[in-house]
Amino acid sequence: MTVRHLLSLDDLGADGIRRVIDSAIALKRKPKQKTPLAGQTLAMVFEKASTRTRVSFEAGMTQLGGHAIFLSPADTQIGRGEPVEDTARVLSRMADAVMIRNHSHDMLERFAAYSDVPVINGLTDRLHPCQLLADLQTYQEHRGGIAGKTVAWIGDGNNMCHSYLNAARLLGFTLRIAAPEGYAPDAHILAAAGEHAVTCEDASAAADGADLVVTDVWASMGDEDDRETRLADFANYQVNKALMSWAADDALFMHCLPAHRGEEVSAEVIDGKQSVVWDEAENRLHAQKALLLDLLDAG
Repeated sequence: MTVRHLLSLDDLGADGIRRVIDSAIALKRKPKQKTPLAGQTLAMVFEKASTRTRVSFEAGMTQLGGHAIFLSPADTQIGRGEPVEDTARVLSRMADAVMIRNHSHDMLERFAAYSDVPVINGLTDRLHPCQLLADLQTYQEHRGGIAGKTVAWIGDGNNMCHSYLNAARLLGFTLRIAAPEGYAPDAHILAAAGEHAVTCEDASAAADGADLVVTDVWASMGDEDDRETRLADFANYQVNKALMSWAADDALFMHCLPAHRGEEVSAEVIDGKQSVVWDEAENRLHAQKALLLDLLDAG
């Protein structure tokens, strides 16, 4: 049997994304009724800290009857110089799936190439597909299918922006991107999105008539040394009431969290009626349960 990974949304494809989202919504409606992953183990390798990723995967495995093992850099031999390929060979003989959250996407791909079990991208410097599954589930719950809609990405052209570009290409919506000079998304990922990606000179142009407005922190993990520079560079890219007024009247606001109120988003917006960030955060649990079931053929 061919091992299926989730390194990017392309590994699921459009049909797979829709299948996982529909499953996640169904699981959310009827939680904790079955334990299809009883006796199975998820190894969780964390190089970068997380609240939502760890809790959602760990709680998800528990609710499905399985078990999750948390491994920090201090808990594995990777931190002492063991080749990634060797760790992959060993973990995949002991666990039924591996979730990795780390800095290097290249390392993730190397690990997956030598793993005999599904490998899940819990976040890398390039992509964050698990968060997109939760975002897409949230949009579908509130507004229906996202195909043909317009999404405004405001801020850094980072891993989240890259995964939104992939989703736009696969699911047929338009992503308008407003990022300061020097913070544009990866040129290859942008080009691959083709007509589904539009770059805008300012935030209001991106938000104009948008059905969904999304942002992320201005200084992600690893960017803290440039924090003051970034605060200055992104000063005109805050999602606030004035910017949301450009969007459609029924537009939603999302943020993958953690959020810095008063920086990338105002308190008025994130705590306001258009914000669905708490549903979005909860849906990490349901989307990841659905993903685990899909990759382990246990749905």
